[in-house]
Amino acid sequence: MSHPPDPALGFRRIIHIDMDAFYASVEQRDDPTLRGVPVAVGGAGPRGVVAAASYEARKFGVRSAMPSITARRKCPELVFVHPRFDIYKAVSQQIRGILARYTSLIQPLSLDEAYLDVTAPLVDRGSATAIAEEIRAAIRQETGLTASAGVSYNKFLAKLASDYRKPDGLFVITPSMGPPFVEELPVGKFHGIGPVTAAKMNRLGIHTGLDLKRQTREFLTAHFGMVGDYFYRLSRAEDDRPVVADQLRKSLGVETTFARDLVAWEDVAPALLPVFAKLWAAYSRHGLTARTVTVKIKYANFRQITRSRSCIEVIMSRAIIEQISLDLLQPHFPPPRGVRLLGITLSNFEASTPAENRQIPLALR
Repeated sequence: MSHPPDPALGFRRIIHIDMDAFYASVEQRDDPTLRGVPVAVGGAGPRGVVAAASYEARKFGVRSAMPSITARRKCPELVFVHPRFDIYKAVSQQIRGILARYTSLIQPLSLDEAYLDVTAPLVDRGSATAIAEEIRAAIRQETGLTASAGVSYNKFLAKLASDYRKPDGLFVITPSMGPPFVEELPVGKFHGIGPVTAAKMNRLGIHTGLDLKRQTREFLTAHFGMVGDYFYRLSRAEDDRPVVADQLRKSLGVETTFARDLVAWEDVAPALLPVFAKLWAAYSRHGLTARTVTVKIKYANFRQITRSRSCIEVIMSRAIIEQISLDLLQPHFPPPRGVRLLGITLSNFEASTPAENRQIPLALR
């Protein structure tokens, strides 16, 4: 085991708190007419995107980052609600206050999600499970919302556990349960393995955690690069990442590689629509406040350039991101050669942004 042991307990005690359909649940809480009906938070227009979906909407296949037109097609009765990020941030701060009663080691991942290390809690309740139950009860009583919780001895397993009994559930993965739990899990369920990587693993005959565990470290690094070592450890239920309090996210980026090189300017905006949709959905979900937009152009010969522009005010709409991005790109079209990749990154976040201190690339394939 590579888990750093606590002298008294042997393992760390980690809780992952994940609010249930957070934005949509806040809207249903505040407007009783929305309760029990399928709700999507986001723009209903032709270029709108779903920022969050209620569980009633999810039954129809509506998901965050989905184009609103697609969501409406899947669920004709879908009710769209304009997002109120100031309210979501206020409720998130209220929840953060509840978490802070139990530990100072809180790592927010977004407005609705956080890790807590309660190995040495401020208020001991005898177990991490008891603390998680008390937190869930306090959130329900004080905000009128429900949260799911996962409890385990590392971050990877705690997050898996919080997904296991959603919504409004709690699941515990003990040290003896960890390895067999991971072995039975489809690789697509691993946090950090997206659809593209999962498909590549499937082509290599890797479908479950057990299949992944059977691979050598050398095989995984050969096929997946440096992250192969991370996958090697995850397949053994090992994760040494500490809960790091209040680190700032540096940037958020989305990029897409084209099947055919892009040449004409009129093709750029349509090609970037899914990039803008995914970027805005992630930016909104994480409650971020950026001031800088950077575009990346990679040409057919793999040469790449970047161009940036900063705003005086915080970026508060998808339209602003689109306008700045296209303004930065237009002088480079027509290009000297075909364009194989375009990317958009937001950065220069305000110091209050709750997130991890790293760039999050959200590549489209």
